[in-house]
Amino acid sequence: MADDSYDDPMLEPILESTRSRVAALRLRADEVEAAAVRSGSPRNFIGALRVPGLGVIAEVKRRSPSAGSIALDLEPVKLASAYERGGAAAISVLTEPDHFSGSLGDLSEVGAATSTPVLRKDFILDPLQVDEARAAGADAVLLIAAILSDQVLAGLINHVRRFGMTALVEAHDSEELRRAVDLGAEVIGVNNRDLVSFEVDLDTSIRLRSHIPTGVVTVAESGINSPDDARRMHEAGFDAVLVGTAAVRAEDPAAFVAALEQPA
Repeated sequence: MADDSYDDPMLEPILESTRSRVAALRLRADEVEAAAVRSGSPRNFIGALRVPGLGVIAEVKRRSPSAGSIALDLEPVKLASAYERGGAAAISVLTEPDHFSGSLGDLSEVGAATSTPVLRKDFILDPLQVDEARAAGADAVLLIAAILSDQVLAGLINHVRRFGMTALVEAHDSEELRRAVDLGAEVIGVNNRDLVSFEVDLDTSIRLRSHIPTGVVTVAESGINSPDDARRMHEAGFDAVLVGTAAVRAEDPAAFVAALEQPA
């Protein structure tokens, strides 16, 4: 699926606003590229996920189209620090502003205040957004196979590697998973949420896990709301889980993250 021809009625408004931001970003491309080059070496996202047991990528997220308002007044650094105390392997920061109320400022603050690798979670369509992510302190970026053609996805993966960063390539079905594998993704996330209906089914990860080759780091995304859910993903063979809404809403985010971690 090409990034400029995705016609799903749920995603198209998000992609349209993303294209507008990319157009504005191009007006200061040289500045953004220079800032990315000056940013230094990223933290080791892959290494952080290759730990005994189950790694937890805990997310800073204010709202989403599926969940609505989650915590519009959250303090990114306070929440991320709690995740870090709980043993999070990495921290995901949603930076999309119009539909998720995120910002690159959130990412910069979290990256500066914690020692844990930070993932930029957004709708990446253009290499300039990768430059922007690195300039803001991201160590990894999410690439969604469903909204990217093979050519664009391959180019983005290579561009991410240029900075020593990591691409977490997200798949929702067997075809997207095949594309991610064929294009050499080193980290693959299986999203249990259907992009059209927004319904969540943990069996999606369980069903697709066996199709991911040995050596690829694997992440189960969406719908992990309890230690039992995390245990199911661990037993299915995943290296990590990405947890958003449940972690943000937890009364004690540090304890919640710790409870999700599974023994080796």
